[in-house]
Amino acid sequence: MMKNWLRKHPTVRTIRVAAADLNGQARGKRVPTRFADKVVESGTRFPMSVMNLDIWGEDIDDSPLVFESGDRDGVLKPTERGFMPMPWLEAPTALLPLWMFHEDGRPFDGDPRQALRRVLDRYEEKGLRPVVAPELEFYLIDDSGRTLQVPVSPRSGKRRKAAEILSIRALDQWDQFFTDLYDACEEMDIPADTAISEAGLGQFEINLMHCDDALRAADDAWLFKMLVKGLARRYGFAASFMAKPYEDYSGSGMHAHFSVIDKNGQNIFDDGTPQGSAFMRNAVAGCMQAMADCTLIFAPHANSYDRMVPGNHAPTSICWGYENRTAALRIPSGDFRARRIEHRVAGGDVNPYLLIAAILGAAMNGIEDHAEPPEPIRGSSYEQDLPQVPNTWEAAIDAFEKSPHVARIFPEELIRNLVTTKRQELFYMNESSPQEQMEIYLDTV
Repeated sequence: MMKNWLRKHPTVRTIRVAAADLNGQARGKRVPTRFADKVVESGTRFPMSVMNLDIWGEDIDDSPLVFESGDRDGVLKPTERGFMPMPWLEAPTALLPLWMFHEDGRPFDGDPRQALRRVLDRYEEKGLRPVVAPELEFYLIDDSGRTLQVPVSPRSGKRRKAAEILSIRALDQWDQFFTDLYDACEEMDIPADTAISEAGLGQFEINLMHCDDALRAADDAWLFKMLVKGLARRYGFAASFMAKPYEDYSGSGMHAHFSVIDKNGQNIFDDGTPQGSAFMRNAVAGCMQAMADCTLIFAPHANSYDRMVPGNHAPTSICWGYENRTAALRIPSGDFRARRIEHRVAGGDVNPYLLIAAILGAAMNGIEDHAEPPEPIRGSSYEQDLPQVPNTWEAAIDAFEKSPHVARIFPEELIRNLVTTKRQELFYMNESSPQEQMEIYLDTV
């Protein structure tokens, strides 16, 4: 099937083979199409340490994956996604997403996609399947000067220096960009749904459709971020998923809606009442119990903590509520059959695989333990005395490393690799100027 895709697209001359590292960066190779069959049949190789690079693309100094182990190779095999076009490039090019295994076929525990697969195995063992829908916020930014600003609209030739929540006019100013973006999503089979303008200058949100394959939902979010950033550069500006590019405007989040269906396709969060089922409450409790310790996943970078400020549209209190957007966990209203949980903590700068693994893993912890949450909040969480997530990067790293909740979700090797990666980044970011931090985060995350 993968070989047939290339034969149906004879204009494609080169392919990119790539996997997501712990920071969600695409790491891989450029391969001529005449050698594509070899990659499909046998995979390719690169060092396991490549899945564990810092945000600058450098080795982790004290990682056992480098010199201690001889910097051995992993085997990269195509995911079930197969080939897809890369519409943001000028030359016809195809992308083949990969994930990493050991030589003997075992999944490599340091691969974030494998970490999500491991969580989904827990659901499958119980005859359950999560349904996931990510929501991605991002900014369009003119970064040609030293000061970031909203780009000139291709339609009006003006800079609209105002926030316009749910403005049709703001969407119309970028009509051709969004038309090309939706066309590209169609080509890549990314289920992009509604687009809205958000509260920041040049800030937008696009929702992806609910998907009962959580691996595919994470793939979609990873590929979507790559697409938006690449397409924006073709237009002469940047698209950034930084958590907080502007000091005076809202940060960008990646909210995730999820429910769980059983083998009969029934939503186990729905019991026919407005309150939702015991399973839903168990999942809420699990998410709350692991929330502080998983903050490193939700806020993985130095800039992430500029967004995590109470009263600034980024939930920092560990709480839940019905139809309450100040709560970290919101239960949306609507048809009971669509009963779901919206996890609202993460910034747009996250690795989608780790984010969805952390959310679903924590929910499963709660389901397995029959955990019960506290009472849902009413009113603004910012005005109540509630437990808080860590408010510094260093505290989040320490909490993640030592957490029994995290140890049930992620393999030991991934925990170690992520902690050493973030401690190295913390050290060097502390030596970097705000301008240097902005330059590295703007395009990468």
